[in-house]
Amino acid sequence: MKKILTQIILTIFILFSVSFAQKIPNSIYLKSDKLGKIVADQNPVGNAVEYIEFMGNDVWIATSVGLSKSSDNGETWTSYKFDEEGISALGFKNDTVWVATWHAEDFDGEVVPVGSGLHYSPDKGDTWIDVPQPVDASDDSSIVYGINTLRSLPLTVEEGNFTRDIGFLGNEIWIASFYGGLRKSKDNGKTWEKVVLPPDHLDFISPDQTLNFDVSPSTGALGFKENLNHRFFSIHVVDDSTILIGTANGINLSTDKGISWRKFNHQNQENSMSGNFILDINYDHSRNTIWAATWKAEGETEYYGLSSSSDFGENWKTYLSGENIHNIAFTYSLSGNERDIFVASDNGVFRTNDLGTTWFLAPDMRDDITNLPITTTKFRAVNGKLDQDNFNNLWFGSEAGSALLVETGAMWKGDWKVFVSSPKITSGSKSLAFPNPFTPDDELVKIKYSFSGSSKSITIRIFDFGMNLVRTVIQNVTKVGGNEYIDSWDGRDENSEYVPNGVYFYRIDIGNDEPLYGKIMVLM
Repeated sequence: MKKILTQIILTIFILFSVSFAQKIPNSIYLKSDKLGKIVADQNPVGNAVEYIEFMGNDVWIATSVGLSKSSDNGETWTSYKFDEEGISALGFKNDTVWVATWHAEDFDGEVVPVGSGLHYSPDKGDTWIDVPQPVDASDDSSIVYGINTLRSLPLTVEEGNFTRDIGFLGNEIWIASFYGGLRKSKDNGKTWEKVVLPPDHLDFISPDQTLNFDVSPSTGALGFKENLNHRFFSIHVVDDSTILIGTANGINLSTDKGISWRKFNHQNQENSMSGNFILDINYDHSRNTIWAATWKAEGETEYYGLSSSSDFGENWKTYLSGENIHNIAFTYSLSGNERDIFVASDNGVFRTNDLGTTWFLAPDMRDDITNLPITTTKFRAVNGKLDQDNFNNLWFGSEAGSALLVETGAMWKGDWKVFVSSPKITSGSKSLAFPNPFTPDDELVKIKYSFSGSSKSITIRIFDFGMNLVRTVIQNVTKVGGNEYIDSWDGRDENSEYVPNGVYFYRIDIGNDEPLYGKIMVLM
């Protein structure tokens, strides 16, 4: 069980970049001493996208290296870096934006996620206030719930204690921290109160019951009983009194502002959800339906999929069996009601316009103007909204960039924009490759280059260390000087086989100009 959940946690880390005994996420960075702000860039600050949310006309994208905002539908971006940390959660309350940050550390050869705190801006990003990652004192070994005083494992460290979702119920902010507990605050994070949910062996709790269980996500050093339902991952607030919490043991529902709880999971219902590990929850208000990304946790009969309930958790249906779903969103009708459901998964973006009877996979995403593609099938974020012309603006976040479809026609038809952040190159004839090193089974290496002058014929080839030809990426393609271009290599040779680990070279032939060269390292 511990191995399965560890694998799930590690899977959540975005853009694994280096291969050792375990893969280390590229969200390990040196600390800086203050918030960094980047104004009027052409792309979001990072390519590994975790969340996409809207605040009025602004779109916000949370990535593995910071947060970005666009007020002009992606034409320009303002970005924020928080000590080079990754963004693990994003939420909005009126004009206030909240984020949680994290990074990874290596403890005796094991990669551990570490929560580095929360930050909020009451003025749409102009100023930011830091909130420390909530932890317990060493003597916080009990918690009062109604007529009961329950044993509680003190969670005194930030390791494993990372905030994965944020919600707002009335004047309270709620955070779901995986090992750090479910907490709420009425004073913008100055103080936090732990929220008690059912243990694994109970499906319902209320404060007037006589109860005796441990509030603990793990065994701890004092013999605490482990509860997977006390490992938190997702939050969705339905209305002023109703909230849904996703854990490693199912979905917990409260209709009285978080006082009493009922739990639904794969084991305690006949028509149940596919799996107990709840990555994401969304709610279709127009059809009163819960949608959840339900992953396999521990049960032999559990499986990955997308689960929905139209009777508030009493019965569930499952779709897209076997798919690792990360995020759920909707398109909208002219009246503002939810219409199509679409989900981000490890195998692309799926969409249904008949409540799950049929599903359509999104086409390859490529910018209509620059021809820049999204070069991965692994998507973590989706969201949609109607613009002022009543077109659905569909946003997609992958491990290799983000995309926008302004859907002006039939399904998937309209204007595509693709946003890929890359290192800067200066004017003249220059080139670089990124990410570098790269892992071919997870990503593509992008070769970015520019050249001076008029239209020229471009050929890009890959060579091994002995300067033997491995692959021709493009050949005799005419391009205009004075622009930046990006082409990609998938790490395969001319026979479509992955190349071995090692150092490779690219050569860019630019008409009769001097060729450009660069080095690429492949790590599988």
